[in-house]
This record gives sequence, C-alpha cells and structure tokens, in this order.
Amino acid sequence: MPYQHLFFDLDHTLWDFDTNSREALKDIYHSLSLADAGVYDFELFHKRYLDHNERLWDRYRKGQMKVDELRWKRMSLSLLEFKIGDEALAKKMGVAFLEILPAKKTLFPHTVEILNYLTEKKYELHLITNGFEKTQHHKLKTARIDTYFREVITSEGSNSLKPHPEIFEYALMKTGAGKKESIMIGDTPDVDILGAREAGIDQVYVNHTGNQEPVQATYTVNSLIELMEIF
Repeated sequence: MPYQHLFFDLDHTLWDFDTNSREALKDIYHSLSLADAGVYDFELFHKRYLDHNERLWDRYRKGQMKVDELRWKRMSLSLLEFKIGDEALAKKMGVAFLEILPAKKTLFPHTVEILNYLTEKKYELHLITNGFEKTQHHKLKTARIDTYFREVITSEGSNSLKPHPEIFEYALMKTGAGKKESIMIGDTPDVDILGAREAGIDQVYVNHTGNQEPVQATYTVNSLIELMEIF
C-alpha cells in the first residue's frame, strides 16, 4: 500500500509509560513522605494505582468523567487502599505527577532507530494521542523525539478521544492526509486499532506485551524494529 502518512500513538507504543510512570510515582512517594502517611508498601501502592488508573481512563474515554477529576481521583483511590482519606494530599500528588512524569524519557527499544528510518524514507510522521496537550509535548521534547513529528493531535486539542472517529477525522483534516494513504500505529486493540479501523484507516498493532489474544489489525508487530518489514 502506498502509505504516506504514519500516525503513531505515544504512550505504551513509543514512550514507555509503565517504566516512566513508576519512576514518577516513586519520586512522589519519597518527596511527599508517603510512607510516613501510611503507604507502607510502594510496590503495592504502584499496583493499586495501575488498576485504578486503567479503570478511570476507561471511564474518561467513554465520557463518564472529566479530566480534572481523573488527575486526582486515581491518586485518591490508591490512597484509600491504605485507609488514607486525604483529598488534599491526593490533589497534591496529582499535580506533582503531571509535573514529574513528562520529565522521564525512557523509550521502547528501537524507537529512535525506526523514527530515523521512516524519516529518511520520506514518510510524514504524526501522533494521535489521548494524552493531555502540555504533558504530551513535554514528553516528546524531553525524550528528544519531538522533531520527528509534523503534527501532534491530542484528545485535548481535538476535543475527542480514541477510539471515537472524530479524533481520526480531525487528524486527517489537520494533516491533509487521505484515508488510503494513512495508517495508525498503536498498542491498544480497543482504542488505536478499533478506532482506526472504524474510521477507515489501516492499522499496525504493536504487541509489546506478548498478548496472545487475536487482534484484527492490518499488520501486527512485536517490536518497533519490525516496522521496517512493512514500510
């Protein structure tokens, strides 16, 4: 297929969200002395945070909660696991997390290599991300991959969320790309892959986690370096 416009997801696809968020939470754990507040086990706290964050993001994508609520409530629910009902602390943690997280810069293996390869082959590279505008741009700059992307479409900037078709339509309009010359590259079957497919755009499923469940995608790769076999 004569693809020209490659739309990447950011978190969990290029930028290692799990590693970076864990580091950010550990920084907060120490800087706010959460052990003294009653969070006696960081690993357990991190595990509970991941569970709550995933569930709340699902609600946010479905339009069931506001972004400001998401930012602190994931902290509040995690604290409640340790019987700490401190909304002020949760909100302080939410602010600190969004300040610290974008400064982390761990990328998945071969990220820079594949972005250089695709740039040299004259593909137009863009991002479609459900992240927040300021946060995502900060991540890109800190990780030194911001210069690879012509357009960065965020859920906040487009007023829509993957997998809803509006964000893909906005991305095509913003970039001047046609559906047949575009492809979405992402890690989440029910967000990146389903959303792009229903918008009439081909997809590459990046299976970093070794998921064994079948995913209906145009292509599937297990590592970013395998994109060289497609493009």
